[in-house]
Amino acid sequence: MELETGRPSDRRPPFRYSALARVWFSDTDAQGVVYYGRYLPYFDHARREYLRHLDLAAQWHGDEQFVMRALEVQYEAPAVFDDLLEIFVRTSRIGRSSITNECAAYRVSDDMLMCTARLTVVLIDATTRKPIAVPSDYRQAVAAFEGDGLAGG
Repeated sequence: MELETGRPSDRRPPFRYSALARVWFSDTDAQGVVYYGRYLPYFDHARREYLRHLDLAAQWHGDEQFVMRALEVQYEAPAVFDDLLEIFVRTSRIGRSSITNECAAYRVSDDMLMCTARLTVVLIDATTRKPIAVPSDYRQAVAAFEGDGLAGG
């Protein structure tokens, strides 16, 4: 069994998975708050653990790869050095070749929402760099975990 740094969670429906991230000093800017770009590695970490939990982690390398297509981020409150963040992640949609994930970062100490994001990745053939269909086993694993919260098409 591979060690996960995230876990299934029912604390914030429709999210069903979360991972923890600590704000390190190197994550902060001159104002002493988390630099806006540092939320993306937090979200990537949570998405990676989510995929590991679903036994889909191998989908990120090899002949078929997911690449970032679109990203929308909303900043709600400033996190600071040493804050512990709980990053919630879910798959909200699987299209023919794309997948949309939603993320939300909450500060653990006061349960305050820090940041949200919607990320869309596309599965491509690594050689041709052209979109390809998301495999049915991937769809089935995500649908089994997400249940009614998953949109298709």
